[in-house]
Amino acid sequence: MTGSALAARPRFLAAMRVTVILQAVALLVQAATAGTLLASPDGRALHGVTALAVVATAAAQLLVAVLVWRPGGGSPRFIAGSAFMLVLSLAAAALGDLHAPELHVPLGTLLFGGSVVLVVRAWSGRRA
Repeated sequence: MTGSALAARPRFLAAMRVTVILQAVALLVQAATAGTLLASPDGRALHGVTALAVVATAAAQLLVAVLVWRPGGGSPRFIAGSAFMLVLSLAAAALGDLHAPELHVPLGTLLFGGSVVLVVRAWSGRRA
């Protein structure tokens, strides 16, 4: 990477990359713990704890997206996706608490797809 390309990178982009990876990992763990609901009496508690991790990483990601934009000098393009992920995470958690798997499971799939999109955006060579 040249000096001018490095200088063009917005501040907090590295933090954005870390948060999108953390969220993708949290969502993968969440999917894995969904299987424990069937196999273990403690599965519900474990799935609930990982749901908190998903919501926490989504909230952190939204905060970092704002930092990339305002003080970081980057594009606001991460904000909408991060806000969408936070809203979906909260909705999925609520639907899980309501025992509505017919909505909870597809929403989880959508969340993982959204996470993949954000990972690709954060790691692409385009200006953030």
